[in-house]
Amino acid sequence: MLVVLLDDVGFAQLGPYGSDIETPTIDRLAAGGLTFTNFHTTALCSPTRACLLTGRNHHAVGMGRITDLATGFPGYDATISRTNGFLPEMLAPHGWAAYGAGKWHLTPRDQQHLGAARTTWPLGRGFQRYYGFFDGETHQFAPSLLHDNHQVPPPGSYDDGYHLTEDLADRMIEFITDLRNSEPSKPFFGYFATGACHSPHHAPPSWLEHYRGRFDQGWDQWRDEVFRRQTEAGLLPATTELSPRPEWVPAWDSLSEDQQRVYARYMEAFAAMLSHTDQQVGRIIDFLDRIDDLDNTLVMVLSDNGASSEGGPGGSNNDARPWNVLGTTLEEQLDNLDDIGGPTIHNNYPWGWTVAGNTPFRRWKREVHEGGVADPLVVHWPRRIADGGTRRAQYCHAIDLAPTILEACGVDQPTEIDGRPQQPVQGASLLGVVDDAGAAEVRTTQYYEMLGCRALYQDGWKAVSYHPIQVDEPGLDDDHWELYDVTVDPSECHDRADDEPERLAAMIQQWWREAESNNVLPVDNRPFSQFTIDRPHVERSPHVFWPGGAMVPEDSAPDIKNRTHAVMADVIIGDGPVHGVLASQGSGLGGWVLFCADGQLQWHVNVASARRTHVRASIDLPPGPHRLGMAFTKTAEFRGNCTLVVDDRPIVEAEVRYFTPTRFSLTGAGLTIGRADAYPVCIDTGAGAPWSQQIVRVVITVDGPPHVDPEQEAETAFARQ
Repeated sequence: MLVVLLDDVGFAQLGPYGSDIETPTIDRLAAGGLTFTNFHTTALCSPTRACLLTGRNHHAVGMGRITDLATGFPGYDATISRTNGFLPEMLAPHGWAAYGAGKWHLTPRDQQHLGAARTTWPLGRGFQRYYGFFDGETHQFAPSLLHDNHQVPPPGSYDDGYHLTEDLADRMIEFITDLRNSEPSKPFFGYFATGACHSPHHAPPSWLEHYRGRFDQGWDQWRDEVFRRQTEAGLLPATTELSPRPEWVPAWDSLSEDQQRVYARYMEAFAAMLSHTDQQVGRIIDFLDRIDDLDNTLVMVLSDNGASSEGGPGGSNNDARPWNVLGTTLEEQLDNLDDIGGPTIHNNYPWGWTVAGNTPFRRWKREVHEGGVADPLVVHWPRRIADGGTRRAQYCHAIDLAPTILEACGVDQPTEIDGRPQQPVQGASLLGVVDDAGAAEVRTTQYYEMLGCRALYQDGWKAVSYHPIQVDEPGLDDDHWELYDVTVDPSECHDRADDEPERLAAMIQQWWREAESNNVLPVDNRPFSQFTIDRPHVERSPHVFWPGGAMVPEDSAPDIKNRTHAVMADVIIGDGPVHGVLASQGSGLGGWVLFCADGQLQWHVNVASARRTHVRASIDLPPGPHRLGMAFTKTAEFRGNCTLVVDDRPIVEAEVRYFTPTRFSLTGAGLTIGRADAYPVCIDTGAGAPWSQQIVRVVITVDGPPHVDPEQEAETAFARQ
């Protein structure tokens, strides 16, 4: 059993769904298997993963939002109880091995550090081996990695040709190889959850070059061509129309030549990342074929939600910038055009490509119109599927995959795991649909809720309400409900609310009943930024850090942003050069570093690779104990003075005109002592090198209340989903 879970890949971005982005592996799986054209998710990352791995609705297991925005309400606490077992926990008692590689995003932020219990980590939920990353995203060339129950550095670098997706494929192949070398007939459950194609859209140079010029026609023509292929292939009902391009997305022909150059390059990077990912999936598939496991392996390839809009209207060079009250200019984008897709850019494409990626549907990820919840699903199982290369149009949902897997594995849904009674699995097995294209739908009713957006599917009809997110937000009662007959209008072009008021009223009432039974209530209709208010955060000063430890995640480190603070390192100097990192937080996409090089004590702050301050002080340190550090005094919002200190004596002072307001980095890079992240905060000599002498300890002190901007914190959380 192998599940391949892609990230932020829209309905129209894979070959079997009309795309011209090259996905030969997925095309091959579809040609020998089944393409599902009516598969649905929750519209967001963590919730869909919870549905997939438990077979229950996301609110019912407490994952109504991403883990970063947990609240105290039962449907939103981001802690999946032991009464809702994960697939590995269900399969392991029946002799199955369970291996995972890739994105997790099911552990609350305050439980991700190495001092935390491992109960919500992959191995705490039944996986026997795991290699991947915690957060919603990570740097693809310099990732923050988790191996089983501990952190590890990436095994290579960009200069070595390293890329995370290749590493993940290597690990999955390694896990299965180890199993087959010791237990040749033991069945396995493989969970391969790539970081692709979530931003940053990083791809090897050869793939970036491969796609040069391929999207110069723009998103309008690309979207038309995809819809034509979908229509000619009969992918959707013949009555399906292409939904209008939203008014907030400009026509491609209205853009300047410079905008078109930049926006096409962003899409090239996305396509390169997706094709590279397909290539790595192909390595796993070829390996299974080589060891004679493929014929009897059920393979599912799917995405967790629709295409993402987090790149904004004009694309992004660093997704952390909006959350740090910074933007990206067209001039900068042009200057960095050839860096898009490489390690120095946190790139994300603009809204026009998002809409195109969800062709023919309306809207996108985070919302429950079809663009957010209608997703690709390819199923391949040569020994079981008799009509390979065909499609299945029956409605189904992510909660249906776990019971399908259980039935395929010959395992009954458990009523108890490790002595804990289990909540009923809410999904229904799709094996009957797999076997028979004419089988009845296993699901006739399904609710949706995401950030106040609500919908109900029932017997071929869909009631849906878009809930805007704004500061003076109206209550849910002011939301407008739409009604669509999705059997003939899956792209939601013709609102039938006025024609069928009684049907709509009944479906709205059914939504409330579903919401009550699935822990959706209370629906918090405040702006989503409010979810971050009053979240517990341990405040202590001073905070002592000892050398030799692992990275401390940003959410568990002292919050020094926009506050008076000091970083002081007690060291012992011996023979040899005084060189390397004393302390660092973040990465080359944003952070700070205190280091020594060329006879100078230096401090550098990098605000989302847009604003930088570098301070240097010449030093001459005789052998023995010393204290080296930096003191920052806040003088105004996001401004202050930095003083470099040696043995409690101020050496030099400089003005910092912009200090990080909200987030150092979105890619999982945290606080390290005596070394830097794999992608250092700055490229100066010494800023990425390990400390050459002895560190006794590093003490960080903070003064004044923490800077709280809940709206920016919530935006940051969503940027990382």
